[in-house]
Amino acid sequence: MSVSSSLTPIYTMQRHWVEQARKVPSPNFNARPDPDDIGLIVLHNISLPPGQFGGPHIEALFQNRLDHEAHPYFEGLRDLRVSAHFLIRRDGELVQFVACDQRAWHAGASSWRGRDNCNDYALGIELEGCDDQAFDERQYAALKPLLAALIRHYPRLSRDTITGHEHIAPGRKTDPGPCFDWARIGAW
Repeated sequence: MSVSSSLTPIYTMQRHWVEQARKVPSPNFNARPDPDDIGLIVLHNISLPPGQFGGPHIEALFQNRLDHEAHPYFEGLRDLRVSAHFLIRRDGELVQFVACDQRAWHAGASSWRGRDNCNDYALGIELEGCDDQAFDERQYAALKPLLAALIRHYPRLSRDTITGHEHIAPGRKTDPGPCFDWARIGAW
């Protein structure tokens, strides 16, 4: 579902999937230690190749079908097995890769408020972007109602449980980066 600048989507959940999201199942997930322990939302940015937007590469990466010959940067991703629960493209389209009650592989080595292994209890949302470019208005227009739907559906989530990859893996990760406007989503 793409987001026009004049419409605010309303997202609904069915069996841990957002009904309005385009579903692109990833094999890169496993069971959470406790499926009811969803208490964190981690925001990321991603662009493949770095700084370039659009195209099939992010979805291909999350489905282990990235053409490593298509760009020199992709060779370094050959053995990477990653995913996220959601991706919000530059035009505001919402894509879901992993059911929310499953553990997507997005955070890596991480800690939040003294608790390690954020993948165990976090939802990962990738924004198509990079550290040094502003995010598109349509992405914020899709992100805010997605966050609201997740907070409505999972009782341990709140505005206070939204963080960035840079905050749970400081020194290792920098996303969503300095161009992300936290005030736009009512967090921080």
